[in-house]
Amino acid sequence: MRTMKLGNSTLEVPVVAVGCMRIKSLDKAEAEQFVQTALEEGANFFDHADIYGAGTCEEIFADALHMNENIREKIILQSKCGIRKGMFDFSKEHILESVDGILKRLKTDYLDILLLHRPDTLVEPEEVAEAFDILESSGKVRHFGISNQTPMQIQLLKKYVKQPFVANQLQLSITNANMISNGFNVNMENDSAVNRDGGVLDYCRLNDITIQPWSPFQYGFFKGVFLGNEEFPELNQIIDEIAAKYEVSNTTIAIAWLLRHPAKMQPVIGTMNIDRLKDCCKASDVHLTREEWYAIYRGAGNVLP
Repeated sequence: MRTMKLGNSTLEVPVVAVGCMRIKSLDKAEAEQFVQTALEEGANFFDHADIYGAGTCEEIFADALHMNENIREKIILQSKCGIRKGMFDFSKEHILESVDGILKRLKTDYLDILLLHRPDTLVEPEEVAEAFDILESSGKVRHFGISNQTPMQIQLLKKYVKQPFVANQLQLSITNANMISNGFNVNMENDSAVNRDGGVLDYCRLNDITIQPWSPFQYGFFKGVFLGNEEFPELNQIIDEIAAKYEVSNTTIAIAWLLRHPAKMQPVIGTMNIDRLKDCCKASDVHLTREEWYAIYRGAGNVLP
């Protein structure tokens, strides 16, 4: 697996992250096999959140990994906090309490990365700063980031938070590429010209924040996958033709499309299927041409001005 620097940190990470939101769907033997396969593929970056399975996903993962000090040194753990039932909560008390719960469930003393999970409009940045200082000084968290946040929301936090943000987890796929389309349609009178995210793609590049695309195979908001979907005949034909050229699957090409972007993104895959996991990892070795990248972009129904 090819690696990259995460944000402006010295942390070397695989270019594909393994999302563990669905690990609860596996039995014990399946979970063990899945985690072991990921490690064999060099995909040793695991993404969690305290709300996934109400915390049970972290417990299942730790058991499947047979967590111990030796294994812990070989993996990179990221988790998220801030979502509660019916609300978001970035209070100092909740952040600290959440991290303690995450560490207990993952059977580890520290997280490599902690992300704030979606924005909290009632956030008091001073409290976030206090929580991060405590977590860093205690050694419980080594790096910090955010998810689904706009440049101005990040700037508000950065006014008080001294730790650099190494990652911003954002929804992005071939069919959900507004952050890319917006950059093509500057000053145009069409829907793609509407700036919905404050220019987050360029902002993250300028500030050395790694974008972690989530749901890289989904269209809409969890409407389904676009691969093999009859709603996207042209897109699938193009992807299949390119996949045949590189002798890989359509899954591989969908991830390779994200990796081709010079923003140096780190897609978070959510599959629990071992064959698809391997196909995702193969994208590390596929470098699409400019022509192929744009053909896939247009195939999704995107029109260049």
